[in-house]
Amino acid sequence: MGDVPTLEPLTLYTADHVRIDAGHLRGPDGVCFVLAHGFTCSWRQPALRRIAGVLNRFGGVVGLDFRGHGASGGHSTVGDLEVLDLDAAVGAARRRGYERVVVTGFSMGGAVAVRHAALHGGVDAVVAVSAPARWYYRGTVPMRRVHWAIERRSGRLAVRLARGTRIAPKGWDPVPEAPHQVAGRIAPVPLLVVHGDADAFFPLEHAHQLYGAAREPRELWVEPSFGHAEVAATPDLIARIARWALDARPATAR
Repeated sequence: MGDVPTLEPLTLYTADHVRIDAGHLRGPDGVCFVLAHGFTCSWRQPALRRIAGVLNRFGGVVGLDFRGHGASGGHSTVGDLEVLDLDAAVGAARRRGYERVVVTGFSMGGAVAVRHAALHGGVDAVVAVSAPARWYYRGTVPMRRVHWAIERRSGRLAVRLARGTRIAPKGWDPVPEAPHQVAGRIAPVPLLVVHGDADAFFPLEHAHQLYGAAREPRELWVEPSFGHAEVAATPDLIARIARWALDARPATAR
């Protein structure tokens, strides 16, 4: 994806007082893309930095590490309290003068993007790439491994040692609303659901369930031979997403 510019480092704080590590790429004041990574990833990783570089051709970019990931504080709640992390990043984009904020999330980050837009609002468009529509999905081998990492003490230790991701040991209480349960609340903000037909983690049924639960304006892109999330994303796909975001407008503004 070419050279990746140097990001301005940011330290953000959430409503529940968790320190979030983030970075900012200045772009035109018109739009800022808030980049939300998947489970065990980080905005500092090459794949996310390359994506940020492509998005920066179209606007500003704020990337963040969710709680329990990378240099951020706290422990991962795997899609629950991460909506507060995303809200802090959206606020940082607003404070930098951007007129429109587009949240672009991958896998877990896509689920968080949907939930944040539905529960907190304050964004102008939402993109969910390779996102789960519902919780506790164990229908693929990779997702059975993810659940082992989350639910078992030995799994949490392994993920912390291998990826530096700290997972909250107590799980969810109560269980948060799943993305498909809240997707209908995003409207009139535009929603783009992107999913690959070669996704090894979540089959296409997740994309169809998420899209089906949403209301207009919404779009569903099924990408041929596309695998999962950040690692599989090509420069062409990211550029197409950015162009969609530039054109996307709430239903009331059409």
